[in-house]
Amino acid sequence: MTDSPQHTVPGAPSLHAAQPSTGRHPASDPADGPLSHRQILLIIAGLMMGMFLAALDQTIVATSIRTIADDLHGLDQQAWATTAYLITATIVTPLYGKLGDIYGRKNLFVLAISIFIVGSALSSFAGSMYGLAAFRAVQGLGAGGLMSLALAIIGDIVPPRERAKYQGYFLAVFGTSSVAGPVIGGFFAGADSILGITGWRWVFLVNVPIGLAALVVVTRTLHLSHRRLDHRIDWLGATLLSATLVPLLVILEQGREWGWTSGRAWVAYAVSAVAAVAFVRQETRMKEEAILPLRIFRNRTVGVASAASVVIGVAMFGGLAALPLYLQIVKGATPTQAGLQLIPLVAGIMVGSVASGQIISRTGRYRLFPIIGSALLVVGLFAFHFVRYDTPLWQTMVVMVVFGTGLGFNFQPLTLAVQNAVPAQQIGVATSTATTTRQLGGTIGTAVFLSILFSAVPERITAALERTAPTPEFRQAVAEGLRAPAGSVDHQVASAMQQAAAGGDAGAAAASGVLSDSSFLSQLDPTLAKPFLVGFSEAMDLVFLVGAGVMLIGFLVMTFLPNVELRSSSAYSERAGAHDATEPAAAG
Repeated sequence: MTDSPQHTVPGAPSLHAAQPSTGRHPASDPADGPLSHRQILLIIAGLMMGMFLAALDQTIVATSIRTIADDLHGLDQQAWATTAYLITATIVTPLYGKLGDIYGRKNLFVLAISIFIVGSALSSFAGSMYGLAAFRAVQGLGAGGLMSLALAIIGDIVPPRERAKYQGYFLAVFGTSSVAGPVIGGFFAGADSILGITGWRWVFLVNVPIGLAALVVVTRTLHLSHRRLDHRIDWLGATLLSATLVPLLVILEQGREWGWTSGRAWVAYAVSAVAAVAFVRQETRMKEEAILPLRIFRNRTVGVASAASVVIGVAMFGGLAALPLYLQIVKGATPTQAGLQLIPLVAGIMVGSVASGQIISRTGRYRLFPIIGSALLVVGLFAFHFVRYDTPLWQTMVVMVVFGTGLGFNFQPLTLAVQNAVPAQQIGVATSTATTTRQLGGTIGTAVFLSILFSAVPERITAALERTAPTPEFRQAVAEGLRAPAGSVDHQVASAMQQAAAGGDAGAAAASGVLSDSSFLSQLDPTLAKPFLVGFSEAMDLVFLVGAGVMLIGFLVMTFLPNVELRSSSAYSERAGAHDATEPAAAG
């Protein structure tokens, strides 16, 4: 591909070294002429490596978390490992937006990759679910910049109407990671030991060489002109946002043991409420320099898209947390098999994203896609509610396609709408705001959905046992289990069932064991395992029903999204034009 004029993107800046500015900000200016298609592809190559790092980690961990949690004896504590990652990513995402405006997005992108590598290495040494959560929090500090900075850079250099042309490259990243991640994660999680290290620990160690390769590619290809925009950093706002979210996540995780109205629970509620009020006051005081500038939400497009993103984040991350558990625990799939069985969902995301992106590029109208996508998410979550433990897998996969298409119709259009609705100088803040609100919803959704799931499991298993225990088939299975070798899983479970039944607490005893370590289910006689599988399946039905109700609210919010005509120039060129317009005044 040559740098001939017919391959340039209208309104995009040059990649060449910038000339010194004579204005107040001595940072570099975009050079003359737009970026060529080839130059944009070089930049995208660097961005793709960083995004691949984050996307691969998500797919590997999602398909391996059950094995990891079982090995660390904390299946019901797995929410910590996910929410710790999401909460730090949520908090630092807007900080990356501000710092990128000051120091340049490339520098911050390199920093984000470096932090992610450190967090990955630390996670491989975790000895408990709480330790893993702490190290995953470090990972989140890096992950918060990988996606938001990449999207902001694309928002800088490519005009909204042209952006869909390059969307396929990013979809290739997600598609590749969605296929490779489960295979790699399944291989590691299924191996007892690799080079003397427990197999699942390589789920995190594999990020180290990939991250180092990403650093090399980024430093060699990501050459961007940068005009410094001075900002104050809202450290207090970030602290208060943390103080608002962390107590809520603690009570969501510990409420089952503490009691939702216990003294400790009320302390958590009070701390979160006070911090939330202080956060709003701080953001009001900081105005445009706030970590989440409240004034930007007065823009109708930003306000509606942000509110909808929170709800979509709840539904998306909640659903994605429950689906792998259903496939592995209820359907008995290995981590590798579960990851590959999620490909229909990934295919739906890619089809929805490509279709919406191409049509938006041609018509300039995006409003219809998030509305249709939200409706599909409602339908998908409600349909998951009817999936039982013995539902044929192909039927579940059909629902996955619907759910994935709904997500695909929302990903690109919502980010595009927010970036298009704000001035060029606010691209970084607007992009990080859109990412932050989705991650905020994801943090809440993961914690809430998994809390509902593990709170409901004991009751559902108890009910399933009460229905199954009197049947001749189950009694015969218990009798055969008692005759099995003393060390076998069948014998241990049958003995526990017999003893617990005599005391009248069979369901509670059974549930407490499976919530700590569910790996025995794959070795258990199918008849003995059935009450556990039915209990888990029915608890997940409740999760998806709640998710459908939440997403219905998101659909109603989305109907208020306006359609603003897409700009035909890039953010870089608009900022350069505004700067040039002020040069005479500055010189005078």
